[in-house]
Amino acid sequence: MTNELTGNRAVHLCVDMQSMFAEATEWHAPWLKGVLPAVEAIVARHPERTIFTRFIPPQDPESATGAWRGYYEHWRSMTRERLAPDLIDLVPSLARFAPPARVLDKPIYSPWLTGELHPMLARASVDTLIITGGETDVCVLAAVMGAIDLGYRVVVPTDAVFGSADQTHDAVLTVYQSRFGTQLFTCSTEQLLNDWKVTSE
Repeated sequence: MTNELTGNRAVHLCVDMQSMFAEATEWHAPWLKGVLPAVEAIVARHPERTIFTRFIPPQDPESATGAWRGYYEHWRSMTRERLAPDLIDLVPSLARFAPPARVLDKPIYSPWLTGELHPMLARASVDTLIITGGETDVCVLAAVMGAIDLGYRVVVPTDAVFGSADQTHDAVLTVYQSRFGTQLFTCSTEQLLNDWKVTSE
């Protein structure tokens, strides 16, 4: 029986698969390229049902607010005044899918607080989010928790998310699996692709 994981109203939210995390920057996350084939396979299954997020740093630390200012004073090399513009883009093997995939930019970890994503999904009667990308313990975590709070069923293919610290990546996956068992489901990319077959209703 198919659609046990995803149902027929699932959308793939692919979090921050950007060149600034793939390339040699201070935010380089080596595991991004390790999960990239799995993420590509999920996007390719239904690119029109994929939303990519991009994390957009401020122009400079002075443009940031609150505690973000100190954060970017520490990470000044990752502000837009220092970064090559193409590093903010999606990695090329994923950028080719947009369009039909959509791109949502965000200045913070969460994709929810800009106010665009939830209405977009509600208009399409989406009830399930497949969440991939990085990092497992930061932006993916923010996406997962917001989705759960808003009532979405969440599916996380564990071989399609990455972190830059193995210990916290593993710890957060354990939390996902042990604390949210009726709202969040983990699986492999192979299991997901075997299940995710959109049919007309």
